[in-house]
Amino acid sequence: MSAKKAAAKKRPSLHRKFSGPLVDGSDRAPSRAMLHATGFVRRDFEKSQVGVASTWSNVTPCNMHIDRLAREAAKGVDAVGGKSIIFNTITVSDGISMGTEGMKYSLVSREVIADSIETVVGCQAMDGLLAIGGCDKNMPGCMMAIARLNRPAIFVYGGTILPGCHKDEDIDIVSVFEAVGTHARGEMTDIELGQIEERAIPGPGSCGGMYTANTMASAIEALGMSLPNSSAQTALSVDKMRDCLDSGGAVMNLIELGITPKDIMTKKAFENAITVTIALGGSTNAVLHLIAMANTIGVKITLDDFTRIGKKVPVLADLKPSGRFVMEKLVEIGGTTPLMKMLLNKGLLHSDCLTVTGRTIGQNLARVSASYREGQEVIRPFKNPIKKDSHLVILYGNLAPEGAVAKISGQEGESFTGKAKVYDSEEAAMQQILKGRIKEGDVVVIRMEGPKGGPGMREMLGPTAAIMGQGLGDKVALITDGRFSGGSHGFVVGHITPEAYVGGPLAAVKNGDKISIDAKKRQINLVVSKTEINKRLKAFKTPKPRYKRGVLAKYASTVSSASTGALTDENLAL
Repeated sequence: MSAKKAAAKKRPSLHRKFSGPLVDGSDRAPSRAMLHATGFVRRDFEKSQVGVASTWSNVTPCNMHIDRLAREAAKGVDAVGGKSIIFNTITVSDGISMGTEGMKYSLVSREVIADSIETVVGCQAMDGLLAIGGCDKNMPGCMMAIARLNRPAIFVYGGTILPGCHKDEDIDIVSVFEAVGTHARGEMTDIELGQIEERAIPGPGSCGGMYTANTMASAIEALGMSLPNSSAQTALSVDKMRDCLDSGGAVMNLIELGITPKDIMTKKAFENAITVTIALGGSTNAVLHLIAMANTIGVKITLDDFTRIGKKVPVLADLKPSGRFVMEKLVEIGGTTPLMKMLLNKGLLHSDCLTVTGRTIGQNLARVSASYREGQEVIRPFKNPIKKDSHLVILYGNLAPEGAVAKISGQEGESFTGKAKVYDSEEAAMQQILKGRIKEGDVVVIRMEGPKGGPGMREMLGPTAAIMGQGLGDKVALITDGRFSGGSHGFVVGHITPEAYVGGPLAAVKNGDKISIDAKKRQINLVVSKTEINKRLKAFKTPKPRYKRGVLAKYASTVSSASTGALTDENLAL
């Protein structure tokens, strides 16, 4: 054999761009020997190797079924001539750790998930990637890894949970948090609290309203990185199993076509994701995560993009936490695709964006009806929206010169002025709320909970739910440099930047100060003179780090501002 022919034989095909150099040639016999032990046979070395990143664990109901989904996705890869390799990454549970020190690890886990998937796929030279996520941080974590690797990839959502039932009403995890507030006020017995606790979570799947998991799944589908309606399927369903099987085949098609995430995750695709997030009344966390995902793929998305898009996109979905229905009800009436067709017909989606089907959004939706069944109340028509513009309101002002994110459904009103009650941790605030120390007209200020200050930017579902449970949702405001759960509602403002820990203006607030929030003017201000604010900030001393070793210490030392996505590798790209 000539040298030229020998070189051609050793050169990997485009189908094995990454795995070829790992397993081809006599010098790679040790690599093949290791893989034989895992189940490879000779012909497998000639196939595209596809990693199936599973976030399975028994840590949380959101992920407890994902091992089955991963095996089904692997079957889909193998059925069309690929070689699947299942591997795991971590998950943590926001719902379980909420309100504790452990919740500081939640946003950190997004980075750990991204790092771990990148590490495995990069080290093992996989040609493609299929990632399956359930709980909140799984999804952006998987997507950030997909963006970093930029090889053919697809995301599969683990699916939403079925609702629990109490007194003939649908309930979920947020029902339990709000019951805690009602119980603290003396309006619920221990027995009833226990009944709600036992009935709220009936099995596997992600939290059942338009909370962060369902929000991010919907946004990723609109981004083009999941198959149509992947975001609107229940966890234990035939449709979800089929979605996994089909996704396995879809990632092999992407390898065949040479389509990578950078071809799909464009500026216009992110605008589609923001549009669908608003129409569904999605979580404030979508702002943080979409900015982080865009930053990672090299697309510039800022807080102001949410304002620009939000001015023309209405909230159409009457979904929890602010609305009446759980995600399962949206699944029952046809899912997200009819809503996307409605938005497309209204000129609110970019139809030419490529997706993981190998076709555009417009082509995917060509045969989808732009209407739901008659009599349904989950999705409103454009002539009768829940809100005429976005519920995600970006605020600026002397308290948030880099921006803050408010969730204004309209039910709480669009402005609030009150006196500050200041707490330097979530626990301190929660203690006072449950003791009944928060009164009508108060602005609860929870600071030192930002990405660096927490560290970890905890979600304030406990305090917001306790306030709602005490009947103060429209009478009290809560502002923080931390985050909110997708289940939070009421008059809430989070992601205040710069955060207090780094000397942001929130550090200057004192008990009794007047704070003004105006969603129409998009302003949040401390009603104190500029001279006095500067005087207070000059006297501010950065607290000593709460952690000196370990993952939280590393996170605090590298994480960027929430206004740019709270990334741990952003500064490395400069």
